[in-house]
Amino acid sequence: MAANVIRVAALGDLHCTRSSQGAFQPLFVKVAEAADVVIIAGDLTDYGLPEEARVLAKEVSGVRVPIVAVLGNHDLESGKAQEVRQILVDAGMIILDGEVCETRGVGIAGAKGFGGGFGKHALAPWGETIIKEFVREAVNEALRFEAALARLRTPHLIGLLHYSPVQETVEGEPLEIYPFLGSSRLEEPVNRYPVSFVVHGHAHRGQLQGATKSGVPVYNVSMPLLTRSFAGRPPFRVFEIPAASQSVCEPAATPFAPSPSRGRRASDAVAS
Repeated sequence: MAANVIRVAALGDLHCTRSSQGAFQPLFVKVAEAADVVIIAGDLTDYGLPEEARVLAKEVSGVRVPIVAVLGNHDLESGKAQEVRQILVDAGMIILDGEVCETRGVGIAGAKGFGGGFGKHALAPWGETIIKEFVREAVNEALRFEAALARLRTPHLIGLLHYSPVQETVEGEPLEIYPFLGSSRLEEPVNRYPVSFVVHGHAHRGQLQGATKSGVPVYNVSMPLLTRSFAGRPPFRVFEIPAASQSVCEPAATPFAPSPSRGRRASDAVAS
């Protein structure tokens, strides 16, 4: 790898099942060869089962670069998300849930996110209690994501989500399910911090790229979408970011107060 850049490979929506033995190993060999760090945008498993997580743990066991991920809605399906997370952490993966990871001057802020819709069509906390609870979950996830971004002091920031923060990257999905694919509430903290780019998954039939209102690039790295869009290529994308000093990627332990006055995001991240 070039010493002056860090290469970040991104993908999402693995949906690893009990019968996925051997299915992901060749992919992760190619990913590790292409990148210094791997980020995965949720839905690591298909039904959120510990057995599925154990299969994935074996599939990534030979990877020698850091793997940083967030959970997705499928990982919560069976109510065993903590067990799934622990299995993957024990296998060496870094699972972020409102937390951060830093390596070579690049900070990664990760959260699952949630739905709620976009712009003027976003769901408001009004009416039935269950609607208010839905919106409260969306707000809480946005706050977790913002708290993670606020902790980072690295020259470059990456936002890692499962749900989309913008409508552009879910377009192509049925209009009726937009409120369940992402939330503009996730976009708000991105616009307040110098984020280089954001990646997410979840929208299998969405668009590859969009942007926030302040111009931060947003990439949909769902594997089904990448497979269709780049026929004949492995379903992941690589982003090149100028590197700082070498460091080990691990969750940061010390919280910091927000500092919105920092310099704007890097404009020289290159996607492939």
